[in-house]
Amino acid sequence: MSDDDRKTMATIRAIAADVRDRDDDRSEQIAAMLYRVSDLYDPDESTTTQDIYTNMRTILNVKEQGGIRRSNDDSS
Repeated sequence: MSDDDRKTMATIRAIAADVRDRDDDRSEQIAAMLYRVSDLYDPDESTTTQDIYTNMRTILNVKEQGGIRRSNDDSS
């Protein structure tokens, strides 16, 4: 990992932490996206831009539909 990659990863993760500290649902979601993007610069992660896009699209779709229904939910 190059020094530039380390700095980029650290910067993105610091921004994600700052965003996450805000008190709204959207902030948590944006922070998760930023952290996921930082995985591109993490040598311990094997991820691609396509993986990140697919993951984020799924999260946004589930959020838009009101969340994931689990079998033990009482809302039938």
